[in-house]
Amino acid sequence: MKLLLDLRHLGHIRAKWLVMVVILLAHLVGAPLPGSIPPAHSAEGRYSGKQGQVLVVKVSLEDESAIVQGTFLGRSIRFFPDPRSEEPKGFVGLLGIDLQDEPGTHDLIVELKQGEQSRTLKYSVSVLKEKFHVEHLTLPKDKVDLDEKTLARWKSEQEQVKSALATDSPARLWQPGFVEPVNGKRTGIFGSVRIMNGQPRNPHNGEDIGAPLGTPVAATNDGLVKLTVDHFFSGKGIFLDHGLGFYSMYFHLSEILVKDGDVVKAGQIVGKVGASGRATGPHLHWGVKLNGARVNPYALLDLPFKGSVQSTTPAPVSSTESVTGMGSPTP
Repeated sequence: MKLLLDLRHLGHIRAKWLVMVVILLAHLVGAPLPGSIPPAHSAEGRYSGKQGQVLVVKVSLEDESAIVQGTFLGRSIRFFPDPRSEEPKGFVGLLGIDLQDEPGTHDLIVELKQGEQSRTLKYSVSVLKEKFHVEHLTLPKDKVDLDEKTLARWKSEQEQVKSALATDSPARLWQPGFVEPVNGKRTGIFGSVRIMNGQPRNPHNGEDIGAPLGTPVAATNDGLVKLTVDHFFSGKGIFLDHGLGFYSMYFHLSEILVKDGDVVKAGQIVGKVGASGRATGPHLHWGVKLNGARVNPYALLDLPFKGSVQSTTPAPVSSTESVTGMGSPTP
C-alpha cells in the first residue's frame, strides 16, 4: 500500500513538472496559453506596402468580445472580428498607407483588451515609395488662381467636409465584395502631382474613370450617405461612410440619387457620371479615405474579402485619353 501511494505521489510530481515545462516553453517561444492574449510572433509582426496601398493586419484571438485598437503614424486603426471563415480565428484591421506617408520602417502599435487582461503588440511596417506620375498643365490664369470670394468658398467647403467626417460610424457597415462604381476608362493617375502653370498642386487623391455623361454610378459597398454636396472643385458629390473610419467619395456627378442619411447597399446606383465642378469632361472621381489615409480606391478590389458582387478592373488608358478634374489649389 505504501509503495502504491509513493508511486501516485511521484506521478503528481511528474505532472507538475510537465506543466512547468510547458509554461516555460510557451514563455520562451511566445506561444499563448489557453484563454490568454497572444504576443506578436516575428512571422506575423512584419508587413510592407507601397504608398496608397491597403494592408490587412491580423491578430489571432478566439474571444470576439475582446477590444483591439491600433495606432500607425498617429492614425487610429480599428480592428474587427475577421469576417472570413478561415482559421485561426481573430481580428483584422485595414491599415491604409497614405500616398504621402514617409518611406521607411514605422511601428504599428496594437492594444488588446480581453476582460482583465491587456497586452501591447508591436508590428513593423515598411512603407515603400511609389512612383507617381507628374503632370504639367498650362491653363488660363483664371482656371488656376482663385479670386478672394472663390477661395473663401473653397475653404468653407473644406470645413463642411471636415466637420461631417469628424464622427465615424462605430460599426463595420461594409460586407465582403467591393464594387467598381463605373466600368469605364481608368486614367491611373492616383497620387499624381499636377504642376499648373509652373505651380505644384496637391497630389491627386483619387482615381478618375472616364465614362459617358449619365452613366450610372454604384456604391462600392454597403454604407451610410454621410454627405451630399455641390462644391466648386468636386462639383456634385457623395461621401459614403462604411464604418470604422472607412469612407468612399464620388465626385463630378451630373445627378445625385440619394440624400444625407440614406442607407445604401453595394452596387446600388447612387448617382450619374457628369462633369460638374472643375472637370475637363464627363468622368467619375472615385476616392477612398481609410482612417485618415488617402489610398488608391482600386486597392479595395485586391482585398482578401471576396463576395458575390465583385467587378473587374479595366486596363488603364494613356494620359492623352484621360478626362480629369482640375484639382484644388495649394493655399
